[in-house]
Amino acid sequence: MNNSDLPVSTPDYPPAIVCTQASEAIAALKQLYHISTDFLYQSFCRLMEGNVPEVRFRAFYPQVTITTGSHANIDSLLAYGRVPGPGVYFTTITRPDLFEVYLRHQLETLIANHQVPVTVGISDIPIPLHFALPEGIHVEGSIQERLSRPLRDVWDAPNLAQTDDRIVNGEYDDRPGVPQPLAPFTASRIDYSLHRLAHYTATRPAHFQNFVLFTNYQFYVDEFVRHAREILMQPDCGYEALVEPGNVITRRGNPVAEGKPVTRSPQMPAYHLTRSDHSGITLVNIGVGPSNAKTITDHIAVLRPHAWLMLGHCAGLRKGQSLGDYVLAHAYMREDNVLNEDLPVWVPIPALAEVQVALEQAVEEVTQLSGYELKKIMRTGTVATIDNRNWELRDQSGPVKRLSKSRAIGLDMESATIAANGFRFRVPYGTLLCVSDKPLHGELKLPGMATEFYNRQVAQHLTIGIRTMEKLREMPSERLHSRKLRAFDETAFQ
Repeated sequence: MNNSDLPVSTPDYPPAIVCTQASEAIAALKQLYHISTDFLYQSFCRLMEGNVPEVRFRAFYPQVTITTGSHANIDSLLAYGRVPGPGVYFTTITRPDLFEVYLRHQLETLIANHQVPVTVGISDIPIPLHFALPEGIHVEGSIQERLSRPLRDVWDAPNLAQTDDRIVNGEYDDRPGVPQPLAPFTASRIDYSLHRLAHYTATRPAHFQNFVLFTNYQFYVDEFVRHAREILMQPDCGYEALVEPGNVITRRGNPVAEGKPVTRSPQMPAYHLTRSDHSGITLVNIGVGPSNAKTITDHIAVLRPHAWLMLGHCAGLRKGQSLGDYVLAHAYMREDNVLNEDLPVWVPIPALAEVQVALEQAVEEVTQLSGYELKKIMRTGTVATIDNRNWELRDQSGPVKRLSKSRAIGLDMESATIAANGFRFRVPYGTLLCVSDKPLHGELKLPGMATEFYNRQVAQHLTIGIRTMEKLREMPSERLHSRKLRAFDETAFQ
């Protein structure tokens, strides 16, 4: 593992410990993680102060291991919290402070179900320097002006061989006798995504909430911010703050924001209506296209949210639809082509009953319509997602025939990608779109019509999305994390 001719310096770690309680394991993980990251950070600080290192600095991720000699005898309705059979299972851990609530629940469930302790110790996977530095640190000047050799000769750099999705894609080495993964993501993969999230959204990963809305229109962002500021003026609203790009915070009861807004908008800005237990709502403006949709969900998935939904616009494909009608996706036709290697198109993406019911109930409550009147403004069916926004400019006979055979009722560029990545990452998903044009029938919005349409429809659509998330939040997480999303042999961690 030594990539240079320098001697290796590592921290002094305490011995591994056996833990019968999740709280004990988390405390040990925090201690080991602090030892590693502080060691790397302090060595870097010495370089920045002008002390050229004569050694290679290396520290490691902590890990959790469980060894079982029998199958678990537990409630089979639970979708997680057990290993598939006797053997050794482990996972590396990063940011135990950020993931404390998640880790506590996973470890408590695992220990209770198998009635065996877990072991916490140090792994053999190095922590890259890039992932050990505190959030928001800014390095002035060039490192090479202070260092006469490449940076990776002195500290470990991110290793792409350790940041892939083999585990979550079900492509890991599952031979008998080989220790198996305990969680869907390695610590390196999680760290990589945490850094990408900060870059793409201009907000810290710690601000992300467990219920995530995606949109591709600034109108929704403006309405979300307006709604958040309004509700935060209510003392018993249940929310704590609104966090905007640049980590600008508006706290409950105080209209004056803390922090400095970004001078340049990030690629996919995020806005967080926070609660103390992270059960608030995050809105991300993903922009246009399936590539953005895949990119951001690849990274948000490591936070293990409880649900994500797409709120956007679509082309209505049926004559009976009108501009402003809603489309509730029950199935997806995938022609986005960004997940073909990770999740082939022959894999069905099922509708999740809990999410579908919450969406339909929210539409009914917000619109005050029911029965036949509700069906007049909302259709359920297949949503087609395509990677060519200007498909209408080519010969339409092929696409139109495929859309007709699929029984599609709406066409967009992101929904199937978000749903498919939710399926792939075991994150409950759903889609509610609003018909904004009908290209097959020559119904396109004129400039004035567009402004009126957005002003009228966006507030209602967003309110439906927020109400849906509130309904999902009221459900036990064990019910929301459906067994539909679990493969034959799954990791114990959700």
